[in-house]
Amino acid sequence: MIRAPAPAKLNLALVVGPQREHGKHEVATVLQRIDLGDRVALSPAPRLMVEGYAGDTIVRQALEQLAAAAGVAPRWRAMITKRIPIAAGLGGGSSDAATALRLANETLDQPLAAAALSTLAARLGADVPFFLESGPQLGRGDGSELTPLQLPQDYWIVLVLPHGVAKESTATVYRRFEERDGVQGWTSRLETLEGALARIIRPRDLAALPANDLAASPLTAELVRLGAFRADVTGAGPAVYGLFRHRRQAEAAQAAVRAAGRTWLAVPAWYG
Repeated sequence: MIRAPAPAKLNLALVVGPQREHGKHEVATVLQRIDLGDRVALSPAPRLMVEGYAGDTIVRQALEQLAAAAGVAPRWRAMITKRIPIAAGLGGGSSDAATALRLANETLDQPLAAAALSTLAARLGADVPFFLESGPQLGRGDGSELTPLQLPQDYWIVLVLPHGVAKESTATVYRRFEERDGVQGWTSRLETLEGALARIIRPRDLAALPANDLAASPLTAELVRLGAFRADVTGAGPAVYGLFRHRRQAEAAQAAVRAAGRTWLAVPAWYG
């Protein structure tokens, strides 16, 4: 049996533009792993089995597609141990799929090259290729076209999953974006993002990144009041994060917002 962590991610920025030819929107997003994560274990099996999370579809799809690409039968047993909250904007399913892909690819007599594995991952979902890479990345196109970023990693993260707030479907989130004519100002917001990235040296410089175009939460203002130098929603939500310079400050903020939802204290992670 082989096993590996499957870390969650934050969208430290998410700027959304017009629809592309295939119907997906143009995005520019800053992706950062954190040390909150699931765990994926893989072992040989007479047939494909995915256990531990009854709601999984993406890990199964990932392993089926890898087997088809490699010309082998999908004879793996994948065990998923969930810690990342489901449907929260933290990329748990994508991370599980990428981790299963990487582990299964290592078992092949002729493993797929990194580029081929990334192409396969992109067919599963826009976030999946990110979890095959190391370090923070700028995602462009539909989010799967990646460029490495050098970002500070020395800060603390308070995550909050608000009580009573369910994740909306991606289609609903983007429809609301279009109804409010959210694409207006895309070029300006993109320039703001690119300019901010060029000037980031210290953790506090992350505060200059533009706010999430798809989702907002009143909890972000509360986290800033409690000392966060940046707070926003990750992905399409509903999870909210606050970034803090010092652990003691982050712990105090976590305690202060605990009544609002489930909370976690985390730090950035470079790889799984």
